[in-house]
Amino acid sequence: MDNTQFKKIKKTLFKKERLVFDHLNKNQKAGVFKFNEQYKQFLNQSKTERKAALQIIQAAKAKGFVDIDTLTTNQSSHIKKVYKVFQGRCVALAVIGKEPLISGANLIASHLDSPRLDLKQNPVYEDLSMGLMKTHYYGGIRKYHWLALPLALHGTIITSDNKTIDITIGDHPDDPVFTVTDLLPHLAGKIQADKKISDVFQGEKLNLISGSIPLGNDKEKDRFKLGVLNPLYEKYGLTEEDFISAEIEAVPAEKARDVGFDRSMIGSYGQDDRVCVYTSLEALLDTPSPHKTAIALFFDKEEIGSEGNSGAKSSFLEDLMSDLLFINGQDTGNRSLRKALINSSCLSADVNAAMDPDFKEVHEAMNAAKLGFGVCMTKFTGVAGKSGSSDASAEFVGKIRQIFNTNKIIWQTGELGKIDQGGGGTVAKFLAKFGMNVLDCGPALLSMHSPFEISSKADVYMTFLGYKAFYADNGK
Repeated sequence: MDNTQFKKIKKTLFKKERLVFDHLNKNQKAGVFKFNEQYKQFLNQSKTERKAALQIIQAAKAKGFVDIDTLTTNQSSHIKKVYKVFQGRCVALAVIGKEPLISGANLIASHLDSPRLDLKQNPVYEDLSMGLMKTHYYGGIRKYHWLALPLALHGTIITSDNKTIDITIGDHPDDPVFTVTDLLPHLAGKIQADKKISDVFQGEKLNLISGSIPLGNDKEKDRFKLGVLNPLYEKYGLTEEDFISAEIEAVPAEKARDVGFDRSMIGSYGQDDRVCVYTSLEALLDTPSPHKTAIALFFDKEEIGSEGNSGAKSSFLEDLMSDLLFINGQDTGNRSLRKALINSSCLSADVNAAMDPDFKEVHEAMNAAKLGFGVCMTKFTGVAGKSGSSDASAEFVGKIRQIFNTNKIIWQTGELGKIDQGGGGTVAKFLAKFGMNVLDCGPALLSMHSPFEISSKADVYMTFLGYKAFYADNGK
């Protein structure tokens, strides 16, 4: 065998890794950067699941989507674009396809929530001439990431007279911010140096510094606590009891930023999973007349196991599909609903872990995703022996692969670290329970679950193009 034959066989047989920026012309690169500027704005305006939901609804209305809960069968014969909202934290958009819904839909499901610090129901207290607020962390955080960091408060409060008050404090440059203190290295030796990270950084010590000017004279008790509560009362009319019926989140106050001399990456809080939220939203808004009904699902509570009435374990999808059957004048019986679900195809739109140059040892290099190599298909997640994973079928992975190749989407595969190294899960298994085919698919991130996650602009754009191609597929 001569060298020419060897090279030909090698080219034919070996899988090709492709760096996205190697395959883009000047105009395409400009498109990547333009798309990501809009994505950064979405990140800045969507630091909580409620605010992300609001951005989605506003974008949908601007494109002519109609609230499905306001429609009847007679009104809806000409309406092809609808949205549905539940609990203010769970949203779905649908573009009605040419085929009957019973033949299935093309769904992309992502989640709006991200790891953070939530205020407790009785948060305000004082200690050592300071007013503080107690938090309870949400999702899988590294606690030390949240120390000595400027934090903003975003929340919704229901007052005693049933008024709804939304607050945002810390995002505007003139706003005050909040922070969790860290121990200075000069005094950390004995108390921290020889302990496990889990013992050093305790959840009950993630308390926000919130003020230091007392109210009243020095003979009064609780002066610093009142110094925190009084500004909230003066500006919003809030009392201490109102925290009982509040959802207030402490999130990084910083905005999304370009990373690198070449500005090729984005650093921001909340890219898990709002990168998939934004790309699937834009892909659906750019899908005018699909063969199969195209649906974008945006769930809450994924970071704590998809629990609750706004998570993927809820009945939100079934309710949506029933509504879609109804407004199209199709049979809404249980059998039709089950067939519509089981005949559907779904991308579980979530991020994977990109191999970190400084921590290669936690990855298996042949099967790890890398930043800049396109959207990542993840056949299975879970822990140890794939526990907690839906594990997509060869047939469905093959179908998505063909869609991406046909549409010149640059893609890669990945897994969540070495076997027995750790692991994690997505919403995939909660959608697979309906019988539909499901595959995890999204960009890879560095520093996932930190307050400053890193994505490649090229991967973000390829994810958008990949989702758009999936929505356009006719299922044949």
